[in-house]
Amino acid sequence: MSGPHSFDGTILREYDIRGVVDDTLTTDDAYAVGRSFGSCVVESGGDQVALGYDGRLTSPKLAEAVVEGLMACGLHVKRVNMGPTPMLSFAIRHLDTGSGIMVTGSHNPSNYNGFKMTLAGKPFFGEAIQRLGRIAKSADYASGTGSVEDIDVREDYVEVLAREHQPLRMARVAWDPGNGATGEVLNMLCTRMPGHHHVINGIVDGTFPGHHPDPTVAENLVDLQNHIAENECELGIAFDGDGDRIGVVDGKGRILWADQLMMLFAEDVLREDPGATIIADVKSSQVLFDEIARLGGVPVMWKTGHSLIKSKMAETGAPLAGEMSGHIFFADRYFGFDDGLYAAVRLLGLLERQGVTLADLRDRIPEVQNTPELRFPCDETRKFEVIGEVEARLAAAGADVTGIDGVRVNTEDGWWLLRASNTQDVLVARCEARDLDGLERLKRELVGHLEACGISAPDGL
Repeated sequence: MSGPHSFDGTILREYDIRGVVDDTLTTDDAYAVGRSFGSCVVESGGDQVALGYDGRLTSPKLAEAVVEGLMACGLHVKRVNMGPTPMLSFAIRHLDTGSGIMVTGSHNPSNYNGFKMTLAGKPFFGEAIQRLGRIAKSADYASGTGSVEDIDVREDYVEVLAREHQPLRMARVAWDPGNGATGEVLNMLCTRMPGHHHVINGIVDGTFPGHHPDPTVAENLVDLQNHIAENECELGIAFDGDGDRIGVVDGKGRILWADQLMMLFAEDVLREDPGATIIADVKSSQVLFDEIARLGGVPVMWKTGHSLIKSKMAETGAPLAGEMSGHIFFADRYFGFDDGLYAAVRLLGLLERQGVTLADLRDRIPEVQNTPELRFPCDETRKFEVIGEVEARLAAAGADVTGIDGVRVNTEDGWWLLRASNTQDVLVARCEARDLDGLERLKRELVGHLEACGISAPDGL
């Protein structure tokens, strides 16, 4: 397996490697990932790599193939075994490896799997991932005799999380890890925290029998909403399949989307760090950016993508960043990576310090009218052409456009967004206005631009 290897053209993505197991992604691919990424580690001067994997049925065999590839490069592999992606990010720092690979399909269906990577303490994405394909194709690998050891970091990880939560009262909290990789660690954490903790779908099961593990989709939060109502819980917290994203529901059953959570976290962070820069992605509500500014912070709108956000945090020194997809990053008292469990305990701590319920805080958030994030199919090459055509028409019309990531168009009514996904053959749209009439005008404007490009508007527009 040490000769030239070609990956399926669909699996080397912007932020990670991901495909359908035994179709576009095989154990030979996993070995080649280990061998090519391991060569990059050696090239950077590293000699060890942390490795973890999620709860999918195919993850152990793919992880074993990655280990073989890494060892063939002469590297020492510190294998932390099954757990959430943030635990692997913690292990990279805790075990001082600098680099790491997580075998995970994130929130994709159960027949998918893939790899997320960190090299020398920095996100590994974009051109760096494309380079793995070239290394594998030329078999330009580092060689040596490596080794592997198994290290259980769960207790150390949970201890760091539990330190953040210092409750003053016995809250009732519902949790839903969606049968994903967070289940075991979450149960360990709940035993460390006072209060009444109700965990549903807590058994790690790669077939995801409860529901699809993506907390940004409202239907995947119905179990949690029902449990909150039946057990009179104060709030509920959900995670995606590998635990780096969070979803939250208040005691009245209302979903708080990530940009609304960010308003609460921004106030908390800025209280201790006045004037700090806080980053949110281009899909986030204008209410969030306005609130950061009102609180004395410096709001920065940036491109969607967890690797891009992490890089921007490092560049600006921001203590907090977030995406509409539920990735929330704390460099304030934490390590700067996206961790759903850490965001959860920060939220519980925030509520304790302020002596309020989540529903109380939700009631204070300004009401606006908006669409959810709308994703609809568009050919891989055509999706970028569409953005270019819309951009040209807007420029000719003298529109007020933010072009950080696609086009975000500001009008008297509010704003609308159209961008091309970096990871799928889809376009992404969102609209937000102060009232329903304004929202309808924004939607009509966006639909007009799509139709001018020969694109049918999705449901919701």
